[in-house]
Amino acid sequence: MVHTELLSGEGGFAATWRRELRAAAALIAFSAVMAIAMPSSAHAQLRESAAKLIAHTMGNPEFRVKSFRGGTWLGNGDAYLDLEPSASGAGNDIVKYQTATGAREILVAADRLIPSGEKTPLAVEEYRMSPDGHRVLVFTNSKTVWRRNTRGDYWVLDLTSGALRKLGGDAPASSLMFAKFSPDSSKVGYVRGNDIYVEDLASKKITRLTQDGSDTVINGTSDWVNEEEFDIRDGFAWSPDSHAIAFWQFNTTGLQKYTLIYDLGAPRGEIVTEIPYPNLGPYPQTLEYQYPLAGTQNSAVRVGVASAAGGQVVWMQTGGDPHNTYIPEMGWADSGHVLIQHMNRLQNRNEFLLADAATGASRTVLVDEDRAWVDVNRDVLWINQGREFLVLSERDGWRHLYRVARDTGKTQLVTRGEFDVVSLDRVSPDEKWVYFIASPENATQRYLYRARLDGTIAPERLTPNVPGTHAYTISPNGEWAFHSYSSFDVPPAFDVVHLPDHRVMRKTVDNAAIAERVKPLSGGPAEFVKVDAGNGLTVDAWLIKPPNFDPAKKYPLIVYVYSEPAGQTTADRWPSMFDRALTSAGYLVASFDNAGTPAPRGREWRKIVYGNVGPLSSQQQAVALQSLEKTHSYIDPKRVGVWGWSGGGTETLNLMFRDPEIYSVGVSVASVPDQRLYDTIYQERYLGLPQDSPKAYEQSSAINFASGLRGDLLVMHGSGDDNVHFQGFELLVNKLISLGKQFDMRVYPGRTHSISEGKGTNLDVYTNILGYFEEHLPPNSASH
Repeated sequence: MVHTELLSGEGGFAATWRRELRAAAALIAFSAVMAIAMPSSAHAQLRESAAKLIAHTMGNPEFRVKSFRGGTWLGNGDAYLDLEPSASGAGNDIVKYQTATGAREILVAADRLIPSGEKTPLAVEEYRMSPDGHRVLVFTNSKTVWRRNTRGDYWVLDLTSGALRKLGGDAPASSLMFAKFSPDSSKVGYVRGNDIYVEDLASKKITRLTQDGSDTVINGTSDWVNEEEFDIRDGFAWSPDSHAIAFWQFNTTGLQKYTLIYDLGAPRGEIVTEIPYPNLGPYPQTLEYQYPLAGTQNSAVRVGVASAAGGQVVWMQTGGDPHNTYIPEMGWADSGHVLIQHMNRLQNRNEFLLADAATGASRTVLVDEDRAWVDVNRDVLWINQGREFLVLSERDGWRHLYRVARDTGKTQLVTRGEFDVVSLDRVSPDEKWVYFIASPENATQRYLYRARLDGTIAPERLTPNVPGTHAYTISPNGEWAFHSYSSFDVPPAFDVVHLPDHRVMRKTVDNAAIAERVKPLSGGPAEFVKVDAGNGLTVDAWLIKPPNFDPAKKYPLIVYVYSEPAGQTTADRWPSMFDRALTSAGYLVASFDNAGTPAPRGREWRKIVYGNVGPLSSQQQAVALQSLEKTHSYIDPKRVGVWGWSGGGTETLNLMFRDPEIYSVGVSVASVPDQRLYDTIYQERYLGLPQDSPKAYEQSSAINFASGLRGDLLVMHGSGDDNVHFQGFELLVNKLISLGKQFDMRVYPGRTHSISEGKGTNLDVYTNILGYFEEHLPPNSASH
């Protein structure tokens, strides 16, 4: 023990003791933080046990769900395509089915997709039929662009001649993006090097439509933030008459650059496990890209129209500062006009602009506004020979469907009642009916409905009374649909149904056997409940139990959270196998959806979170948990853990910091501890600009409440995360150290936000989450 009087003064003996004391304290803190990397024997045994359980569940092919790889309608829906393994054992066949009878024929055998000089067929990642049905466009050899593999090679197969050729001329391998046939089937448009090209299929002539593509000028695709938050990737569209292409342009000049550091010298996406001799010690690499943090400058965005034959681009007139407005959606209204959704920076006003493709002149048809924010319309459908279009709006407090007159902007309500339309699917060819997804009585489920387009009768549910989550892709003639379905206890099923009677014609993929295989991993079916979250608010929750569950015992509970406006965790659909791994280990597992999550419960439910992201959600999560504990006596309130990823990682921090008496163990993965460190579009949508709303950012940032930590906390992050940056992780680590808080951390070098790159990474992540709970929240101490 060091006495304080020995440390007085500035030099000599006292200074030496101070240095040694600081060094000892630093060593103790470092040892605590890095304990997970230097385990004790018991710690190692726990991790080994957790690894075996994760491998048995998440890594077990017996529990792996198969998906339907078809989903392409031919013509009006009389036939459809599927992608199936070839009988030859190499590649996949594109198979054609008659919808009514199920008659099967191989449309494109895998051996027809073998390039000249090669021995194996192309690996078909995606495919498209030309509108005239004479050609097939195949996407292969893809590379990742941020989240998805959207850059690769495109090949065209002529079904008549059998000719197979690669598009792009002298383009480097894996350099084309978003290739698509023109409506008249004569040409293919694509993006290369941030410019748009058109390739004539008969003459093989390639025409470059834009000339200014560069590192800072992006044509036909998106910058980072618009891709991430508005889902703009495929950034161009053919006109209905095949004469022109409308496209987005993003100019990133002036945006601040973010630098990612790859200490092991490998480029993004490559994981280094050893340095080859004699190359001892490669220098780190860096990746710079434009990333607008909340409150900083955005790209300038505009929409252009280019003739398919080349020539001058016509820019659509939208008004306002292009750095402080967004164009989250655009599409052709007809061959001469483009409909643009033009949004202000605060995202609480969305103008629907109709622009003349020849002159660029535009006029406002409709304005959608909200005190908080407005949602982008992904499902604009045109009706009445182009005189009207359909949009979703929350203007009456519910997300309803409206028909909008193109000339006057007059709106007419189509769906009536106190319920939300989740998404649109299709209008029937006779334009009497519109099909959409909704769930008026239960926000955890999804069903198919239809309503009369004249709005005269109440919507009609078409999905049978089979609780769960249903999704559909309806044929152009409205008579058939690809239908997928799952619930918490029923694995995904895929079939073809007839509409409107919902008669099942045939199953396309059957995963039913998995239900029996997973039964030993948990105790009985999931329990869906509604619980009190305070102030008269009732929220949805689910609870699953461990095997051999005994209601007379007390069990530890692990809560899975997300809690932000971008995701709903209580949907009744097939869950992650990690939930089964947790129950198999002996835990109760639950999840709650607080207000502000995107459940179909009305505008007030979703928008109440505006300006109050962290405080409101954590308060409701905590009260909901305590309500569940009161009605379920087998929950041990002294042994509650919580975990989440991304926004859920942030909420985990909020709960561990703000409610330490309720949550004793937390695992936070890829979190945003300080809301100022995330991007403009997402963060400003819910909190406003940080310059205007500093208090909202302060109160919503978990890091400002880190002094409340009392339990065991593990924070995990990938150092190559381009989305939720490692910067926030480091800031949190420094904050906790400065506060003298003990915690654990695990870093994944070079990994992105998914922390999935590299052999063994995915299993390691979940092994350590489970292992941390087993170490600090032992499941085997249940008591009577």
